[in-house]
Parts: sequence; C-alpha cells; structure tokens
Amino acid sequence: MIEFLTQYGLFLAKTATLVVAILLVVVLIVSLASRRRQHQTEGHIEVKCLNDKYKDLYEALEENVIDEELLRQRIKDERKQEKADAKARRKAAKKGELEEEDKKRIYVIDFDGDMSASATDQLREEVTAILSIARADKDEVVINLESPGGMVHAYGFAASQLERLRRKQIQLTICVDKVAASGGYMMACIGNHIIAAPFAVIGSIGVVAQLPNFHRLLKKHEIDYEVLTAGEYKRTLTVFGQNTDKGREKFVEELEETHQLFKDFVQEYRPSLDISKVATGEIWYGRQALKQGLVDSIMTSDEYLTEAANDADLYKVSYQYKKGLQDRLGELAADSSDKLLLRWWQRLGQRPFM
Repeated sequence: MIEFLTQYGLFLAKTATLVVAILLVVVLIVSLASRRRQHQTEGHIEVKCLNDKYKDLYEALEENVIDEELLRQRIKDERKQEKADAKARRKAAKKGELEEEDKKRIYVIDFDGDMSASATDQLREEVTAILSIARADKDEVVINLESPGGMVHAYGFAASQLERLRRKQIQLTICVDKVAASGGYMMACIGNHIIAAPFAVIGSIGVVAQLPNFHRLLKKHEIDYEVLTAGEYKRTLTVFGQNTDKGREKFVEELEETHQLFKDFVQEYRPSLDISKVATGEIWYGRQALKQGLVDSIMTSDEYLTEAANDADLYKVSYQYKKGLQDRLGELAADSSDKLLLRWWQRLGQRPFM
C-alpha cells in the first residue's frame, strides 16, 4: 500500500511538473506574440511586376521548343521595337507632348484568412497604398481570396477594407481558387465580379456558436461556480455556471440578429441573389455556386491573370513588416498558439463565428 502511494505521489508530481511546464510555454508564447505585435508597427510596400514574371516563364520555355534561328530573329525584332518606342517617348518628352499613360493597371493582392482574419493588418495597408494611385473607372484590383471564415467582427473589418475600393469606383475582382465560405464569402460578395475554380468551396452564409457546460460535473463534486454580472444579458450562457432557458433564448436571438445582418450585407452587394435560398449555411462547389448566382464565372486565378496580362500592366502588391530574429521566432510560436487558442475559443462558443 505504501509503495502504491509512493508511486502515485511520484506520478502526481510528474503530472504537476508537466502542467507547470506547459503553462510556462503558453506564457512565453503569449509574451512573444505580444512583442511581435508591438514591433509590427512599421513595414513597407513591395511591388512586383507580374508581366515580367509571365514573360520570363514564356521565354524560358520558348528557348527549348522554338527553332534557334527564329528565336534570335524574334529577339532582334523585339529589341528593335523597344528602341523605337523609347526614342519616340524621348522625342515626345522634349516637345512636351507626353500624355498620361493610358494602359490599364491591375493591382493583385493575396488574402489568406484564418479564424481571426489576421491578414487584415496587411490588407488595410495594401488598400491604402493602391488607393493613392489607382484611377477610378480605369484600373482594377484583384484579390486572391482564401478563407473558411472566422470571427464576425474580424471579418466585418476585413470586408470594410474592400468596401473602400468600391466607394472609390475601383473595379474589384475576387478570385477564389479553394475556399471563400462564411466570413470569406462576406468579403467575396463585395467584388464587382467573383471568379471561382470549379471545385472551390463557396457560401456557408450562416452563423454558429457552441460551448460546453460543466455545471453538472461541478455540482456532482460539490463545487460552486458563481457568475456575477451587471446587466440582465451581460452573460447569457456560461461554461461553468447553470444556464437558463431565458439565457438560451437570448443567445439564439443574438445569433439570428447577426445572421440577418450577414444576409442584408450579401443582398446589398448581390441584389440578384435569392437570399432565402442561399443563406441556409450550406456550401456549394464552384459550378454549383455559379448556378446559384453566388459567383459570376468559373476559372482559376492563374487563367484570369495571364489573360489580363495581354492588355494590362499587372502589379503584385504586398505589405511586409520589418522582422528581426526575435520577431521571426515569436511569429512561429504565436502562429502555433493562435491556432490552438482559436480552436479552443471556437469550441467554447463565447463569440459567434461566420
């Protein structure tokens, strides 16, 4: 018996040590994440010409498949034409006849959404930069959007960044190669034109919240848990306290109100949608979404951009934070902790999710 108690005591000690170690790691991760966010106050815009990228791909392939003599002649003709164009521009500049460049510009942004829509920090800077130079009713912004949705307030703020482009009369095209569901579709519906790959996941216009309740378990072990609030509906449902029918009714009412706001938002930007038919929380694949009116055409972002490059100048725009070694280590730790915490928070159900 004594040996058993000794072994059991050692087991409890090891368990306690492990729990303390985990708590210390969590505290360290949260600390690093906080410092990372404090350091991420400065950054810079990076711009890459996608026309050059596509041209390099083409030239790398043609070197191996086109007759060498024909290739040399083509390169010679292209250089000759480039020199002639440059000479004409210099001549026009001397005469003061240079006019504003008339070629369309397309600015391309990537948005990879997580549960908290953390990429919005970069998106807001990218949109601000583009709006400083984009020409209304002439240029275009393409968003490569991928998101399964997340927190209501986070995706509401992300969507408001895209609304800035619409208010300035900038053509907005949303490309969905994989998924734009729930909060992701809230962002996508703002686009003047939505493009989806054939099997991209679209829709899920609904709201969900869920949480466990341990009240009966605590009661069984004679553990009291009190929830003190000021305001009748400050806390409608709890994890450890005893939930009431009145609290449940209020919680469901809040979910319905959020869902209605979501439906109204989608209807505003997609007025032709039969919102009662598509706002059921269901998802559709690309071709099905086209039939429902959730998207406007079926193709991949690569197809759309390579075709657009024939008649427009394409620029990939991204906002990059300055990162030191501590920031990079903190980012790795924070990304892992964010995923764990967000999964736990979603299960806890303290905020509705789109």
